[in-house]
Amino acid sequence: MIRAATCGLVALAVLASGCSARSAASPAGSQRPVTGSHGSASHGSASQRNTSPVGVTTRSLPGCTTAVQQARSLAAADVAVEKVPGRPFGVTVTANGRWAFVSLGPTVGVFRIGSSALPVLVRRIQESAGVMLGNGLSPDNRYLLAANGGTGAAVLSAPLAEHGGQGAILGTLSARGGSPGGAIEAAVSPDGRYAFVSLEYAFEIAVFSLRRVQSGGVGQAAYVGSVPAQLAPVGLALSPEGRWLYSTSEAEGPATNVGSLTVIDVAKAETDPAHSTVARVPAGCNPVRVVTSADGSVVWVTARASDAVLAFSASKLRTDPAHALLADVRVGELPVGLALVRGGTRIVVADSNRFGVGGQAASLAIVDVPAALAGRLCWATFRRAGSRARWRSSPMARPCW
Repeated sequence: MIRAATCGLVALAVLASGCSARSAASPAGSQRPVTGSHGSASHGSASQRNTSPVGVTTRSLPGCTTAVQQARSLAAADVAVEKVPGRPFGVTVTANGRWAFVSLGPTVGVFRIGSSALPVLVRRIQESAGVMLGNGLSPDNRYLLAANGGTGAAVLSAPLAEHGGQGAILGTLSARGGSPGGAIEAAVSPDGRYAFVSLEYAFEIAVFSLRRVQSGGVGQAAYVGSVPAQLAPVGLALSPEGRWLYSTSEAEGPATNVGSLTVIDVAKAETDPAHSTVARVPAGCNPVRVVTSADGSVVWVTARASDAVLAFSASKLRTDPAHALLADVRVGELPVGLALVRGGTRIVVADSNRFGVGGQAASLAIVDVPAALAGRLCWATFRRAGSRARWRSSPMARPCW
């Protein structure tokens, strides 16, 4: 049973990730667009930006597919779901578990987490300059960063946002150089000194100094530089100790839907971002989100157009990329968001079906992590039953590979 407040937020936020999508050439057998996360822009060429070698994975990666998975059902799950205004995109929960921030289009919703089954929306904070998309919180709970769909992120005072103080929005971080933007995800280093924002349309990851923000340096004053990426960089995740930044790009180039997972040296990115890429490996079709295990040893990626979740060895990504892939878990239609729960023994995956594939539906997939890594039967999906705030299991589960 999944009824904890943070899991309620998973159901609240991760299913509705993304707005209108741009289309691209689809592989044979696919009837859905498979690139683009929230807007419309031309990919162009990444040949001048992508200078890092791409590893070759020996384990077979999943292809782009719309095939329906068939297998046995698991027990029903009971998930509390809360309706919210707007279109929820990103969610961040404070370390003490008392507050959550949810991006709701042009606003950030501030939710109080208490003894009730669901978080309570207490206020919305308006951002007039853009939309609020993926967000990240500094470890000291001082700053909340929300990617703004442009060239950076809005910076909010988390304490003021929590308690309703005036002036919660401190300013906006902006990359220089005429970037086409498309800021979609934001992450803050564990030491709270730097922030990273994926610029989907610029094929870059912008780096910002939060120490400059502390002295009033918003706008372009906090911009350090950008890490070159492949097409449509989206997902960002930092290793627990803050040494590595993981990023997904939806495609390796304009002629393919196979995307990549990139490993970035954080210390190098803070001083010389243009040369901070350590490794890059293929990661299925249109990889869009990434998280790490609590100990940082496993990196999990949703390959949206592969209908799969992939597990990679963090150490082998750097030392032996050809053997870094640990597991390929086929889930539901167009998975996007993912979150580790139950002490890292389960992964909740948002099967978004965001392109409305016929005969498919949005659902939550629950992945058994130990079983997935061992290659055993490891997941089931749960779909909402009518108008009731419950999710029932569907007969969809299969071996990891």
